[in-house]
Amino acid sequence: MSDPTPVIDDLRRESEELDALVRELGEKEWRLDTPAPGWTVAHQIAHLAWTDRAALVAVTDVDGFQGMVEQALAAPDTFVDQGAEDGARTQPAELLRSWRESRTALDRALRAAPQGARFPWYGPPMSAASMATARLMETWAHGLDVADALGVTPAPTDRLRHVARLGVRTRDFAYTVHGLTPPAEPFRVELTGPEGDVWAYGPEEAAQRVTGPAFDFCLLVTQRAHRADLALRAEGADADRWLDIAQAFAGPPGAGRTPRGAAG
Repeated sequence: MSDPTPVIDDLRRESEELDALVRELGEKEWRLDTPAPGWTVAHQIAHLAWTDRAALVAVTDVDGFQGMVEQALAAPDTFVDQGAEDGARTQPAELLRSWRESRTALDRALRAAPQGARFPWYGPPMSAASMATARLMETWAHGLDVADALGVTPAPTDRLRHVARLGVRTRDFAYTVHGLTPPAEPFRVELTGPEGDVWAYGPEEAAQRVTGPAFDFCLLVTQRAHRADLALRAEGADADRWLDIAQAFAGPPGAGRTPRGAAG
């Protein structure tokens, strides 16, 4: 079992970077629309606070989390959005405090988790490292939406390595949630990181291949940009299909984003 400390540390850094972006915002800025339809900056932070609390319950109270799963099954189409909506109604200072408390408590719980422990989630059970990776992915992706609303362009960091790896590992999941049979053969994925180094996954001799910037791949698997706007290249029909459906997050297929310049 790998040491989860590095990804937990990176999750903390990702959260702190987003915190610095929103901590001085005024009421009007908290209500700015983000690229996610119907979601303001407040909705984005409320969603992160809500999901961090859910992850904390999953790590510390299995029975309590089962109750949350039952709530989700009872209202699958509204469960996530309602959590964001409820949180977005609170005053910004209270919302920020809630997010800080939930993510700090989760940080401590993940660091204290027994080696080899696995925790329930809305998808397959997760290890501490996997839980931290999923939370980092969401924090980064929703942080992009916040930055977009504020007219800020955050610089890619090496923390994207965790998002990219998750995007590769969820290949079969993406096929399954679209009702498709995952390819039997592994793919080769070669991504260029922010510092120019290559992040490679899968056998070097694989016929199905994906290459391009790591930042673009992370945008794709979090559905923060349309494939047409990204510098990703697929070799092979299966790899090409994957780039149309990839998603690193749990739940049903997302609607994704429209291409830049498309009529809307």
